[in-house]
Amino acid sequence: MTTPVKRLPRRMPGWAKVVAALVLVLVVFFAGLRLSVLPGLKDLFGTETHDRSGPALLKSVQDISRYDAASGNFQVVVDLEKDAKLLPDAIRGTRTLYVGAGTVDAYVDLGKVGKNDVKVNGDRTSATLRLPHAQLGKPALDPDRSYAVSKQRGLFDRLGDLFSDNPNGEQAVQKLAVRHIGDAAKESELTARAESNTTGMLEGLLRSLGFKEVRVSYGS
Repeated sequence: MTTPVKRLPRRMPGWAKVVAALVLVLVVFFAGLRLSVLPGLKDLFGTETHDRSGPALLKSVQDISRYDAASGNFQVVVDLEKDAKLLPDAIRGTRTLYVGAGTVDAYVDLGKVGKNDVKVNGDRTSATLRLPHAQLGKPALDPDRSYAVSKQRGLFDRLGDLFSDNPNGEQAVQKLAVRHIGDAAKESELTARAESNTTGMLEGLLRSLGFKEVRVSYGS
């Protein structure tokens, strides 16, 4: 009677193990991405947010002598693309479509008005004022009205997000949106509107104090 010979299972080659491990990692990775974008599955495990920030500290106080006379609301669509020279976009590259909304204030610095810039006649019925030209403040991006429309990232960029302190960071598009909003404010008539509003404010104020004639001009 012949005893049957047991066949030992074939061992998987080393290269096959490496390939299988990479495939498993990619499957899990992309499955996680799918779950993260599906509505309702983000809080599947009941995640909670706790604000443990410390109290805000007052670092300094600065007196402001400017009169904010006008404010402009701007919106810009930023399309930022970064490509690798020798790799296709599916492997390395990003493209973000971002809607940035923000405001820019225009003001007149009344603190620069000197004694020689204000002239009043003897019976205090006429006043002449010379003010500095209106200036633009720094653009302020509104996070409640700004958002990313779409994000496209290559495989290497997605893997890099796993080890990044700020995954899916939007600093680059936000800075670009602020720059475009600032440029748009310079091309607008915001400073002219601010000077007109400042003139109206001063005329109303001085006339309420008894001045019958008020003249306001602008220049350095």
